[in-house]
Amino acid sequence: MVANPTDVYIVSVARTPIGSLLGGLSSLSATDLGAHAVKAALAKVPEIEPAMVEELYFGNVMSANVGQAPARQVALKAGLSEKTVAATVNKVCASGMKAFIFGAQTIMTGNAEIIVVGGTESMSNVPHYMYVRNGIKYGSGTLVDGLQRDGLQDAYDNKFMGDAAEVCAETHNVSREEQDDFAIASYTKAQKAHSEGKFASEIAVVEIPGFRGKPGKAISVDEESTNLNVEKLKSARTVFKKDGTVTAPNASPLNDGAAAIVLVSAKKVNELGLTPLAKLRGWGEAAQEPVKFTTSPSLAVPKALRHAGVELSDVDFFEFNEAFSVVGIANTKILELNPEKVNVYGGAVALGHPLGCSGARVIVTLTSILKQESGKIGVAAICNGGGGASAVVIEKI
Repeated sequence: MVANPTDVYIVSVARTPIGSLLGGLSSLSATDLGAHAVKAALAKVPEIEPAMVEELYFGNVMSANVGQAPARQVALKAGLSEKTVAATVNKVCASGMKAFIFGAQTIMTGNAEIIVVGGTESMSNVPHYMYVRNGIKYGSGTLVDGLQRDGLQDAYDNKFMGDAAEVCAETHNVSREEQDDFAIASYTKAQKAHSEGKFASEIAVVEIPGFRGKPGKAISVDEESTNLNVEKLKSARTVFKKDGTVTAPNASPLNDGAAAIVLVSAKKVNELGLTPLAKLRGWGEAAQEPVKFTTSPSLAVPKALRHAGVELSDVDFFEFNEAFSVVGIANTKILELNPEKVNVYGGAVALGHPLGCSGARVIVTLTSILKQESGKIGVAAICNGGGGASAVVIEKI
């Protein structure tokens, strides 16, 4: 079956359900969530014993108080060998996808044959900071919100990511109504996908033990997906600009979650008799002015397609991370895509956006879409703070 020795195959994927901020998964650390996803992904391919995994690349953005080397913690908590090399990746929202790319490159260059990649984030457990190493000589100290500073605030002009979303909406003439309609559609598609069991194969149920006599619970559904209230969504106040268009409900929420992907070389696929889910065809990354990060996927996707040798018209489905509704709308418009091919199971506005996880999560969901919706070629893309974006092209086997 496998002819090209540099081919890289996806043989298994898994993710946690995505928890709401301070919701059902908040008692678990980022590394706990990551380990759960890795264990679940490897359990689907019993031919691969944990000790056979040579490297692990894992995205994590807000690592304060998580402890040294989050990826290494994930590897060991997941039962991988102490000899498994691990590296943490921080490319903001694209961290999980960059981890995927690093893993693929390592296999293609012959440095490993079995690698686990992915990403994790527990936004519920990100601490506030206070610099007191030199002491506070007089007056009050100031707490800095780690979520805001290291995840949601532009490092170059100190404005919020949502301010860039407003710039995007104005530049590309995207109205408040369009964004609200996009958000409603995202929730509707996500709810439909859940009700039809479309996420069942990718979600690894998380069991939360009971506490102080209370029963435990099993979390199997993305918590945000059930929160649609159309009337409230349409009447919500704008957040970043007085007469703006971006609101909390037409943007992605703050979340906890993890996703994992098992990558294997062509040689090992044959040797172990594995049945791949998909083959990596190519990838591409791009960057521009930090304030324009919202439309960077429209630059990364063409690069990925060129690298893959695939025409835009050959792509069956696109999976874009919906950092904001305007991101999904603008990139679809710029690339002149059929909206019916984009985020067919909903996106981050409805499912959630745990920063370090999302780049891997969109790839995980894309594999489900290609399998269940009779697709062949898929593209996943995600923007990241600082002006960048990453994109990958995969082909269902």
